[in-house]
Amino acid sequence: MASSSTNPVLSARALGRATLARQLLLEPAAISAKDAVSHLVGLQAQNTKPPYYALAARLVGFRPEHLSDLMESREVARIVTMRSTIHTHTDDDILTLRPLVQAARDRELTMFRKGLDGVDLDRLAVLSRELVEEAPRTPKEIREALLVHWPDADPQSLSVAARCLLPLVQVTPRGLWRRSGQVRLTTAENWLGRPAEPTPAPDATVLRYLSAFGPASVKDMQTWCGLTRLRDAFERLRPQLLTFQDEHGVELFDLPDAPRPDAETPAPPRFLPEYDNLLLSHADRTRFVSAEARNRTWKGNQAFSVFLLDGLVAGLWRLEETKERTTMTVQPFGRTTKAHRAALTEEAERLAGSGVMGAGGVPFGVAFGVVDA
Repeated sequence: MASSSTNPVLSARALGRATLARQLLLEPAAISAKDAVSHLVGLQAQNTKPPYYALAARLVGFRPEHLSDLMESREVARIVTMRSTIHTHTDDDILTLRPLVQAARDRELTMFRKGLDGVDLDRLAVLSRELVEEAPRTPKEIREALLVHWPDADPQSLSVAARCLLPLVQVTPRGLWRRSGQVRLTTAENWLGRPAEPTPAPDATVLRYLSAFGPASVKDMQTWCGLTRLRDAFERLRPQLLTFQDEHGVELFDLPDAPRPDAETPAPPRFLPEYDNLLLSHADRTRFVSAEARNRTWKGNQAFSVFLLDGLVAGLWRLEETKERTTMTVQPFGRTTKAHRAALTEEAERLAGSGVMGAGGVPFGVAFGVVDA
C-alpha cells in the first residue's frame, strides 16, 4: 500500500539494520534460550538442527542443551504454525499462536478436498484426537488408522487433515540435540497438560511481530504468518505506532521505542541456518538479500544455509562432520577481502565454541570455497 509522502523514508540498509537489531543479530544477546524463542515468536524448524544454529548465532553463551532441556521439560515444542511450516515455540505461544493461525490451516485443508471426498471432517478430528492422545503416533500410523474408516480417501490427505484440524506437536526425542527419533504426534493440550486459549485477536501478535521483525508493512506480516486481512488490526493500532515508508513508497509500521540503528552501524558476519526466520518473514526481503543472491540460496524447495556480510546475504556455508574433524566450508558469492575472511573465521569459531558445530573434542576448521554460478 502506497504511503503518505509525509512519512519519513527508511532506506533498505536502514531497514536491514533495524531488523537485525530486533533479531539479535547485530550483537548477541545475554538472554535465556526460552526468552529468545519467545521474543522471536518462534524459530523455523523444518529440520532439527537449525533452531540450535539460529540461537547460537543470536545469544551469548548459548549451549545446545539450553534448548534441548527446554524441549524435554515441555517448555518449548515443535508444531506447524506460520506458513504451514514447523516452528519451535514456547508452550504459551503454542496455545495462543496456533489458534490464531487456524484460519490459514483451514484454508490449506481446502487444497486437499478432492482426496477427502466423502470424509466427515468433524468425525476425523474426533477420531484423530482420540488416537494421538491415547499414545503419540507417526503420520503413517495416523493414515492407516483413518483409512479403516475412509478406505477410498487419499491417505496423504487424511494425515494432512488431521494436522490441519488439530494442533499436533512433535514429541521428544524428536528435536533433541544429538538424539534421533521418528516424528510422533500428539495434541498440544495433551503434551503441555493444559487447554489452548480461545482464538485471540491479532493485535497483540502484530506488536510482537514488529518487535521482532519491524519496521514492516501489513503485507510483510501476512507473509510471515500466512494470514490475510490484517489491515484492520494495523489500523486499530495505528495511534500507538510510528509510520514510515520504504524507498518504493510502501507504508511501514513500527513500535515507537523499538531500535532503529543508524544505517551505517557495523553488522558483523553471521551464519544462519536454512529457512532462518530472518529471511522468510517479509514480503520484500531486499533489506537482507538481493534478487540475484536470493536465486542462489535455494534449489527447488530446499533452502541453503547462508551467511551475512555487512548485513546482507553474501554466500553459503555447509558443515562436514567426521569422527576426526569438523569442517565448515564457506562459499562467498563474490570476492572477499582478507579482513572479511578473518571475521568470518572468528564468527565460525565462536559458534564452534558453543558446541553446535561438531562433536566435543573434535578439531574444527574453516575452509573457503566458491559457489557455482
